[in-house]
Amino acid sequence: MVGKNKDQQIGFVKTKYYNAPANEKFVLESGASISELKIAYETYGELNEERANAILICHALSGDAHAAGYHTDEKKPGWWDEMVGPGKAFDTDKYFVICSNVIGGCKGSSGPNSINPSTGKPYGLSFPIVSIKDMVRAQKKLIEFLGIKRLMSVAGGSMGGMQALEWAVSYPKEVVSCIPIATSFKHSAQQIAFDEVARQAIMADPVWNGGDYYGREHPSAGLSVARMIGHVTYMSDKSMEEKFGRALKKKELGYEFTTEFEVEGYLRYRGDSFVKRFDANTYLYLTKAMDYFDMENDKGIGQVFKGVKSRFLVIAFSSDWLYLPEKSKKIVKALKLNGIDVTYCEISSDYGHDAFLVKSPEETKLIKHFLSSTRKKIKK
Repeated sequence: MVGKNKDQQIGFVKTKYYNAPANEKFVLESGASISELKIAYETYGELNEERANAILICHALSGDAHAAGYHTDEKKPGWWDEMVGPGKAFDTDKYFVICSNVIGGCKGSSGPNSINPSTGKPYGLSFPIVSIKDMVRAQKKLIEFLGIKRLMSVAGGSMGGMQALEWAVSYPKEVVSCIPIATSFKHSAQQIAFDEVARQAIMADPVWNGGDYYGREHPSAGLSVARMIGHVTYMSDKSMEEKFGRALKKKELGYEFTTEFEVEGYLRYRGDSFVKRFDANTYLYLTKAMDYFDMENDKGIGQVFKGVKSRFLVIAFSSDWLYLPEKSKKIVKALKLNGIDVTYCEISSDYGHDAFLVKSPEETKLIKHFLSSTRKKIKK
């Protein structure tokens, strides 16, 4: 259900599914294909008569289609509930908001944990490698299924920002505006290195079994370590120092290899809770997709956004050391070289890369004003 005034929340929502025709193969950038493509998605708000108020939200690595509201069996709302809803940044009293689980994901869309129709068993590593462009092409099928010809905006942070950028490049006539947040148009060597360490942690788990662990013990230890590695990169040194410092879980050091520091306990908690909701193989696939992503691809920065027609709001966070503000500034430079309408804002925050997920009056205000001005341009 959807709230009817700015004091209400979205309330309870259900995940829906798009199923491609059974005889249709979805061909990937690699040349491989997926049979019986399935996409999990949720929608919030109402599509207007002109079908001109649709906004696509793209999720980050650990996200899914459940961006806002509550599922009946969950106590926590969707991963971007602070930003999506009546009166919020993505105001569902004004806009029709869509969020889908990416292909390669593990929350309802075709991925390594879904059933291979030719074998009747989970794909595992037989699922083909997917790219950011593949994710976007699959989303395009969903948008067409919903009867939407043009998106008012595409937005997302981190991996979601990569998808938003790819939308603007791949479908310039179908995207009016784009909001990439805390992202980049290609991974650096350091980012690839962090992802590879996380992947190796998963593959080194004794029960990973070459990705064929469905129906048996899952590689929880490896995935937990991978999440711990990732989480360190999502936070800032200052936020970790303020939250934990060198605080101990007990009064004194035990001089043993146990969880003695509060920060150790926190990371283990994050890792243990993550394995309950995420698939290890999906972690491999999505990190690989991000590492492959390279919009520049030796073309030169001036060619990255050639032909793009969307207007942009690019947002970065001062303490984000995984996707440094300099990466966002490079996006802005590439856009300006092509004469594209772009606004850049760097928000001061101590939360590191995860700042885009934390409630922020500045982020909310920037997005609300940008969408409002976009809406006015459409009506002219």
